[in-house]
Amino acid sequence: MSARLLSDRISRRVLVALLALALAAFASASRAELATFAKSRLVVETATGKYPFNVELALSQPQMAQGLMYRRSLAPDAGMLFDYGAEQHVAFWMKNTLIPLDMIFIGEDGKVVDFHERAVPLSLDTIESRVPARAVLEVNGGTVARLGLKVGDTVHHAFFGNALAAE
Repeated sequence: MSARLLSDRISRRVLVALLALALAAFASASRAELATFAKSRLVVETATGKYPFNVELALSQPQMAQGLMYRRSLAPDAGMLFDYGAEQHVAFWMKNTLIPLDMIFIGEDGKVVDFHERAVPLSLDTIESRVPARAVLEVNGGTVARLGLKVGDTVHHAFFGNALAAE
């Protein structure tokens, strides 16, 4: 092997190693800046029963922008509740979201006004509620079907003034 070829291979390895270190440092710095979320409980009530969920609350702009991005998994009884404080048109995308999600759009009174099932991970497609919503509950993809959720079903939480005593 010529000295030049050996030098080129070593240079490439050094460059790859430096790039890997830089990416690792960037990833660590980015993760350190990730938003933290308060936790709460809510109950989704459908015709088939009442289903408790442990949720994280997305209330600030940075929290809402981050949402469930970068998560590799989500417990079956977990989710994230985005509260906008008043009904409005809301839109989401799945950029940097690694798991399929169902999005449940909730009105001021806690009633389900719309939902979107199995949003595709990493997609940049816009997902919008067809009607104004006060809040959005993101849960694992397939949860809407598992619960038999329908428009008009109820999400019980303090945000809607309808929390159940056991929450």
